[in-house]
Amino acid sequence: MNWSSCANWFCVLNNSKGKGASSPSDQATSVITSGPGASPASSTSCDDQVPPSKNCYRLIVLGSARVGKTCLVQRFLGGKFDDNYTPTIEDFHRKLYRIRGEIYQLDILDTSGNHPFPAMRRLSFLTGDIFIIVFSMDSRDTFEEAIRLREQILETKLSAAAASSTGGIARRKILPRVPMVIAGNKCDKEMRTVTPEEAKNYCSSQECCTFVEVSAKRSYKVDEVFYQLFLNANLPLEMAPNHHKRVSANFGSPCPLPPSALPSHAKKYTLSVKRRLSDACGVVTPNVRRPSIRTDLMIMRTKTCCTTDNNSNPNSPGLRLRSVKNNCTLQ
Repeated sequence: MNWSSCANWFCVLNNSKGKGASSPSDQATSVITSGPGASPASSTSCDDQVPPSKNCYRLIVLGSARVGKTCLVQRFLGGKFDDNYTPTIEDFHRKLYRIRGEIYQLDILDTSGNHPFPAMRRLSFLTGDIFIIVFSMDSRDTFEEAIRLREQILETKLSAAAASSTGGIARRKILPRVPMVIAGNKCDKEMRTVTPEEAKNYCSSQECCTFVEVSAKRSYKVDEVFYQLFLNANLPLEMAPNHHKRVSANFGSPCPLPPSALPSHAKKYTLSVKRRLSDACGVVTPNVRRPSIRTDLMIMRTKTCCTTDNNSNPNSPGLRLRSVKNNCTLQ
């Protein structure tokens, strides 16, 4: 055994302890940005595929049981549909985009319709940036549940913002701007207990809320659901299913996206606008892990503070997250 190397390691360890513990803000940053990254040999080749924090968003899919939430997500991710029903506890997905030279990250949380963990449900309200609430056109109870879910989301975000605010937001009762789509699934069925007019009238009376009649089974207006959602959230419309090229994940990890087709800035400006828009691509990240509860709590704290700042400034743009660091790998 090389005792000199052991002694040197021990001295370095003592010196690191003598420098003091890291601040809470540094700990929060390390939690939010921690996660399995590229290996040292391949980290430099994937630097252009790490999205900045301002381009990272979380989509929460909510609704009663058996309304087709998972089927809608499967159509969005891979264009697939499964007739077999399996109750969802919680599924987590991630999709990466390259749009006009920028990398975007969309995390999708497919929640359970049975509410087994109320605390986790409330946490999903606070960590979500955009929402899709699904109900069944042949069940009025699911439509009423969708309305309750929207009210709960707004109330939860308002309460959290008021608790962290020092500017009197609780007294002014400024509702946060939450981009949302209420999707009426199973419109292919003949028997309906909810009319499209009724759902449209409700959404038209709400801010930043759109109704879309959809059928995941027939793949009817699935693209419209996400197009309207990204339109409400001021996100690139190329993120919708039929507005970008789908890329398989065969390019290997940790670089699921293919290499950029624009190696230099000079070539970028020689392409037409139509060509640059057609270069948008997206890939579903394989084997992605759901962020830990601690990470979600830190994300909740960051987004709550950001919501408070946006509410205090009525002229602020729609969806904007506070930058935590240079990237937003949530694991």
